[in-house]
Amino acid sequence: MTGSTPPEQASASGAPDLTALAAITDAVEAGAGLPEILRAAARALDASLVLIDRSASVLAVAARSPADERSLMRDAHDVSTIELKVAEAPVGRLRMRSRDTAPEPSLLRLVSTLIASEVERVRAPERASEEVATAFQRAVLDRRMHDRDDLVARGKELGTDLSAGGSVIVVRAHPRRATEDDWRRRLLAVSGRGARSIAPGTIAAPTRDDGGEVALLVPDSYGDVARRVCAAILRELESGLPGFAFAIGRSRRAADPLELHRARNEALLAVNVVEGDAERSTLGFEESGTYQLLLPHMNDPAELGRFYDETVRPLVAYDEQYETDLLGTLATFLDCDANVNATAARLITHRHTIRYRFERVRELTGLDVSSTDGREKLSLGLKAMRVLGIAAPRGPATEPGAEGGRVPR
Repeated sequence: MTGSTPPEQASASGAPDLTALAAITDAVEAGAGLPEILRAAARALDASLVLIDRSASVLAVAARSPADERSLMRDAHDVSTIELKVAEAPVGRLRMRSRDTAPEPSLLRLVSTLIASEVERVRAPERASEEVATAFQRAVLDRRMHDRDDLVARGKELGTDLSAGGSVIVVRAHPRRATEDDWRRRLLAVSGRGARSIAPGTIAAPTRDDGGEVALLVPDSYGDVARRVCAAILRELESGLPGFAFAIGRSRRAADPLELHRARNEALLAVNVVEGDAERSTLGFEESGTYQLLLPHMNDPAELGRFYDETVRPLVAYDEQYETDLLGTLATFLDCDANVNATAARLITHRHTIRYRFERVRELTGLDVSSTDGREKLSLGLKAMRVLGIAAPRGPATEPGAEGGRVPR
């Protein structure tokens, strides 16, 4: 068979096997697939190669051994990365380690261009299908489809059966350190892979703002599928995206597919509530407690924003300006059932300092934590803040009079 010579039989002198260049075009013309094309390219360049697509999925490998393959994926000093583009649009990357001498730049450019063209040809139908699936998912979740039979039929055309209902999952990732620009594509790929290992018809798509958030539409005929999908996604993310923090929100099952827009709001509420929680990464809507009271306002963020503005926003502004922790103290106080001594013990702070901070809260908001009405409004303001996805500023308590637990007399 043309191009069947193993990569390790390259010229001992280090010169590239130019006859392998014809083997690349033979493999392309014969439709032999990316693995065979990459093997021919490895012979032409006298190098070990790994071909990776835009979502960081490995498409093909031409290496001497599994150890050689693993080392190609690391940023070793002798491994170079070639960006593959077609008409200036990125289609993937080629990881290369030369075995003796570096290939001629003109030869490398020619081979990489051939590979890029083939990647684009092979992956274009798949991307077109992904675009159709993304458009369908958004139409369903934005409630732009009103005929149940049409919705179910279009879903089945895309390989997803929503006739018995479905759930929605929202996944967010935040890098803890500087990382490469394509991590959002990898987030989409890894989340989708984890979900489809449990629910094969799942449709994964990035949200419109492309801010490190993925929405997944999960066929769910009996209510427990989404829970297992969340667990599978988290496992894949922890192994596939090290160095990231994750938040995953899950809706309840919508028995009627026309109600999946409600499920989207539930998942968004859940992911906003769990984001930043140090103790867990996933949350189901049914586990969100009194936050559920705010669900009717998810379609009207302006109303939630108004309530936030009228309650805890002044505390956020004060904390940001003075690096205090009025908001955190308030949240802890409410978690401790309005017990000042328990709050002070949890924060390892003198109770007089806690009372001093609550005086600041009253001055800034007009709400008194010692009254039931004040506590209820501040509690709902905190919940509105989390549902809106507003991060709380955190800093040392440096407000005047708080030093060492002392307050002015």
